[in-house]
Amino acid sequence: MIASWADRRVLITGHTGFKGSWLSLWLASRGARVTGFALPPPTQPSLFEAARVEQGLHHIEGDVRDLDAVVAAFEQARPDIVFHLAAQPLVRHSYSEPVETYATNVLGTVHVLEAARRVPGIKAIVAVTSDKCYENREWDWPYREIDPMGGHDPYSSSKGCAELVIAAWRRSYFAEAGPLLASVRAGNVIGGGDWATDRLVPDLVRAFEQGESPLIRSPASVRPWQHVLEALGGYVLLAERLLAGERGFADGWNFGPSDEDARPVSWILERMRAAWGGAPEAVGDNAPQPHEAGLLRLDCSKARTALRWRPVVPLAEALDWIVAWHKAVAAGQDARAVTLGQIGEYQARSSARSRASIAA
Repeated sequence: MIASWADRRVLITGHTGFKGSWLSLWLASRGARVTGFALPPPTQPSLFEAARVEQGLHHIEGDVRDLDAVVAAFEQARPDIVFHLAAQPLVRHSYSEPVETYATNVLGTVHVLEAARRVPGIKAIVAVTSDKCYENREWDWPYREIDPMGGHDPYSSSKGCAELVIAAWRRSYFAEAGPLLASVRAGNVIGGGDWATDRLVPDLVRAFEQGESPLIRSPASVRPWQHVLEALGGYVLLAERLLAGERGFADGWNFGPSDEDARPVSWILERMRAAWGGAPEAVGDNAPQPHEAGLLRLDCSKARTALRWRPVVPLAEALDWIVAWHKAVAAGQDARAVTLGQIGEYQARSSARSRASIAA
């Protein structure tokens, strides 16, 4: 693995989003020279603005649907590694805006990989898709990296398509030369500073802050919930192996929680209410809903074995971190400092787990 991220040139697409903001802060805090390419923040408020993420990187505003703009950003950044996070990330939005969803998630991925093919010097690419890329048969066992791609709704289908694009570029252009290309499929990431709509935890936080009863749909649906830093920790570990030139890691990877942290929506609700303290009870949303999978889990044995990656923040504690983040920021604490503090705590736990694993 690489010894340090100091002065490493990193390009992150989608750095103004929730996940991209956490990753940008993390890598910049480790000394990386980060360039971000993205549309303006997708929510108001946003973690990107609240934590002043732009202060630690070179910000380029652009759209991954514009090939010329993507290539220009690559030529300007001349990155060692690319983290491709730019996406239309919402299942329900994909029903109303399918063209935008496919254009961003599929053609946007094509543009990023084509830019990497045209601009020399890139050593590695970590392309982020989704746990929903798999053909979900709603069965009891978790999905492995070798299971077929699919998707009922436009969002899930677009992520399955993106995986096929990544595999095609890996085999057609990067099999023997060029950047090492990996795709990563995480669970339902949660964390402080997520203000997206139609996501359970942000919707709960909004309702609790306003003293309102949250509307809950599909309380029995089970998802692989995990703190955003768990997924990003896996991406960073994988990136280090790719940057070290280990071609065997140029593949698809799952990063999900422990089996016991694949919980139903109703469990998340009650745990969040308890952590918040005095939150009103939820109200069932009985309006007609578009299809969403009722059961989804990931098999992460490959990452645990080959990368020695392990979750270090149990789900109950991850929810406590989210409540603590939002209450601290609402009380006037600096969002950047609060976010970096949680990154530091995660890094300390992850390092301790790694040392213990090596010693064993």
